[in-house]
Amino acid sequence: MDLPTLWFALAITCWVLFFVLEGFDFGVGVLAGALGRDDHERGAGVSTIGPVWDGNEVWLVAAVGVTFAAFPDWYAALMSGLYLPFVLILLVLAARGVALEFRGKGGTEAWRRWCDGVLAASSLVVAALWGAVLGVLATGLALGADGEVVGAGLGRSLAPLVSGPALLGAALGVGAALLQGATFLGLRTTGPVRARARTAALGVLAPVAVLVALVAPMGLVAVAVVAVLVALRREVLAFAAASVAVALGVVAVLAAHLPVVLPSTLDPAFSLTVGSAAASPGALQLITIAAVVVLPGVVAYQAFSYWVFRRRVASERVAS
Repeated sequence: MDLPTLWFALAITCWVLFFVLEGFDFGVGVLAGALGRDDHERGAGVSTIGPVWDGNEVWLVAAVGVTFAAFPDWYAALMSGLYLPFVLILLVLAARGVALEFRGKGGTEAWRRWCDGVLAASSLVVAALWGAVLGVLATGLALGADGEVVGAGLGRSLAPLVSGPALLGAALGVGAALLQGATFLGLRTTGPVRARARTAALGVLAPVAVLVALVAPMGLVAVAVVAVLVALRREVLAFAAASVAVALGVVAVLAAHLPVVLPSTLDPAFSLTVGSAAASPGALQLITIAAVVVLPGVVAYQAFSYWVFRRRVASERVAS
């Protein structure tokens, strides 16, 4: 396997890890306030992601870094054609981080409810935006012969977001996040939140199945597997199946046109390929050395974090 192909596989791996880990993170952000009936239950839901949410976002940094270093032309086209969506994503992620970090700083329930509202809204919006971006990537951008996006101004960046694939991707992004979040809450909580999370997962499955049928009918098999596992209360397997379905969806989008990494909607000949978008051989050799040193440490640290915080969070109140 040559270095461009190896690094493309690594880039996909980083993006998959981000979408899988942040997928349930976003879903919990939306559902925690809805499934909790009081301050204690809402806090229990948020606590399931409290120790890991910022670690999950490390994979966004890794994915963007790998894309920039290994495929600068791909990175440039994405940032140029979709700069406004990416700016919105960063702003919403910042608001989400503030809500998570400052939720416990206020001493009143009203403050925590306000933070829960910001968390839910920001999680919903960012899941929709990422879904829309994936929808755009599935069909491509208006690349010219020089590999740059044709057009200028805000219209160039906004137009892809109101296309059919983007809107369908946004709906799927929200649905996938809710399904992952519900199965994760069922796995990581006890008591009433756990029971409501199972009900929520079953409720989300129907609209997700409809959306999947519109995009990839074969994906209904994965939805059916998740439905059976949720119904049987096999929480570990249900969450794993939902996460695998998300991972396969991301891989399908990013690798659907190989060796093309970003199709041109103007002329297929203008599309970016793995070879044409890759950095120079010398640059790829240098970042390979850096990756061998850095990435194993990141994986080991995050695995350790999940192991430490593996126990369920109690949502029921304990009588004194």
